[in-house]
Amino acid sequence: MMKDFTISNMLDLNETIAAELFEGKTYPWEVLPEIGDFIIKLGKTLDPSEYEEKGENVWIARSATVAPTASITGPAIIGRDAEVRHCAFIRGKAIVGEGAVVGNSTELKNAVLFNKVQVPHYNYVGDAVLGYKSHMGAGSICSNVKSDKKLVVVKDGDEKIETGLKKFGAMLGDHVEVGCGSVLNPGTVIGRNSNIYPLSPVRGCVPADSIYKNSKEIVKKK
Repeated sequence: MMKDFTISNMLDLNETIAAELFEGKTYPWEVLPEIGDFIIKLGKTLDPSEYEEKGENVWIARSATVAPTASITGPAIIGRDAEVRHCAFIRGKAIVGEGAVVGNSTELKNAVLFNKVQVPHYNYVGDAVLGYKSHMGAGSICSNVKSDKKLVVVKDGDEKIETGLKKFGAMLGDHVEVGCGSVLNPGTVIGRNSNIYPLSPVRGCVPADSIYKNSKEIVKKK
């Protein structure tokens, strides 16, 4: 069992409105098939004095800022004090956490962004979970389908977990920093407090508290 990459070791569930979605699960990617239905269920319970329902199954916090040029398709929840900027494209099945930033020309699909996540410039985040205060640098993306279209396998050294998922973007633990222009390949899982160098092609599991320079040079933070 990849204990370092379990939900309890990667994510602070106090920092998401979607904590219930993760209950009873071991790994963060197990929530991916359930995000859409969960949003519809949760949205109907939100306090209308705090959240306004706009369109079909779209709930936006009244304290959130949404640019008039942004496109939001349900089901989706935009949390308190979140910011959705110019030309952001939210394609559905997306939870944007409190104080999070979805930036210009960033695209979200089937994703959970914990509180204070930043995906501020030209990012693609599909079939992904981004932990508290994680940040994706400009142009960094979550590639969510393998080129051979086979099901995604999570690999950590000799350990492997069959996910049964064709679409799997990336799982970022709390406080992860992804450098500009990086590509997180399908099945990428990054532990808490780790940094990814800019322009990195990342695949597999990156331990917590690490600096990823390249696939052969992953160093522990001092």
